[in-house]
Amino acid sequence: MNWSGWVLWGFVATVMLTTISSATQGLGLTRMNIPYMLGTIFTPNRDRARLYGFFAHLGFGWVFSLIYVLIFEAVGAAGWWRGLIIGGVHAFFVLTVLMSLLPGLHPRMASERHGPEAHDMLEPPGFLALHYGARTPIAVIISHALFGAILGTFYQLK
Repeated sequence: MNWSGWVLWGFVATVMLTTISSATQGLGLTRMNIPYMLGTIFTPNRDRARLYGFFAHLGFGWVFSLIYVLIFEAVGAAGWWRGLIIGGVHAFFVLTVLMSLLPGLHPRMASERHGPEAHDMLEPPGFLALHYGARTPIAVIISHALFGAILGTFYQLK
């Protein structure tokens, strides 16, 4: 396995994923802010949550990039289209599985199955994260597909 290639291109792909996710929120395509959601797991302080979440998202992105690289190694080839396909599968997993599990994991997120609480809570994502806007699944799919395409294009098998 090409460890230095994974470290470099996993980082680059993760930074690009985070940038695209921030851009889609800034452009009004979605209300979802993954670094903020992740950061509020660790702290109720909104300013610190953005910082903590940014670093958590970088860490998780690097872990997921390792999974992509392991798949490339297992099939014996990388490539932009393989990365794009893996990114699409990853996005589908995030939207259907991880988003539905998030309210159970997150101490400051409301649940769709329980009524409102007396204290402030984050809105649950809902199926396909549609509570954050109708275009949210599109933004997630595009950002993850590009993550995979970047990793697949530049990661070189040894």
